[in-house]
Amino acid sequence: MQSLIARRPGPRVRKDPAPSKWAYRVQRWMLTPYVRSFVWKGLPTLILLGAGALWLGNEPNRQALIGQLTHLREEFEARPEFRVSLARVEGASDDLAEAVRVRLALPLPMSSFDIDLDAARDRIETLDAVQRADLRVRSGGVLQVLITERVPVAVWRTETGLTLVDESGHRVAGLLSRADRADLPLIAGDGADLATPEALDLIAAAGPLTPRLRGLVRMGERRWDLVLDRNQRILLPEQNPVQALERLLALDHAQDLMNRDILTVDLRSDHRPTLRLTPNAHAEIRRAQGLETVENEL
Repeated sequence: MQSLIARRPGPRVRKDPAPSKWAYRVQRWMLTPYVRSFVWKGLPTLILLGAGALWLGNEPNRQALIGQLTHLREEFEARPEFRVSLARVEGASDDLAEAVRVRLALPLPMSSFDIDLDAARDRIETLDAVQRADLRVRSGGVLQVLITERVPVAVWRTETGLTLVDESGHRVAGLLSRADRADLPLIAGDGADLATPEALDLIAAAGPLTPRLRGLVRMGERRWDLVLDRNQRILLPEQNPVQALERLLALDHAQDLMNRDILTVDLRSDHRPTLRLTPNAHAEIRRAQGLETVENEL
């Protein structure tokens, strides 16, 4: 028979609110900035990188991704705003501009991404008449080629023919006839092209002798000879030729030296010039000294 007396519940056991040892350590770690940053940022990043590496480890997936990226790139580069349809050459003569277009060798129209501007510039600058080339892709599909053309300042005569050279001695173009560029001074001899700047200085210093100047000859690749009309020649020294020429011009101004019967004026000595007279001048001197009459009587 069930007891009719109700049982009184026993006292409740309260749960200890203090965390466990491991929970306490975890809470302390989460309060550390580096641990918290790793859990919220570093760990998801590692999971994503791992998933990506696992996906890319599959060869078909990798090939599909590369193909898709290549297709997107080709579509982007083939857009009309990146297409170059015209090459415009500026700063060059008509003949040189045509030679630049040929040397450019670009199958236009083409994408600007497919044009190697550095290689194109190097090809153009191999032309003798081109000193510098600047290439830029402009809006409207235009490849602008700015040419700095070499300016010929002298005609260089060699055994193989005539050549136009610029102020640095660089070849500009060939020349068929001296009469085609009679306005330019003539230089000759081995190594004359390399000494073109010095030749230009001598021409500028020639002063009153300029109308009589026929050309400059490089002797032994060391020094210059100035060739004048009436077969006169001025032999300049290897060192300081401009100063030597200026001293001769001062002497000519004082004594009218270059209008006399003189074949050569040797200025290679710093002490004094050496003159070589013409045969007529020799004969006049001998007659003045009475030597010719004596020889005829004998």
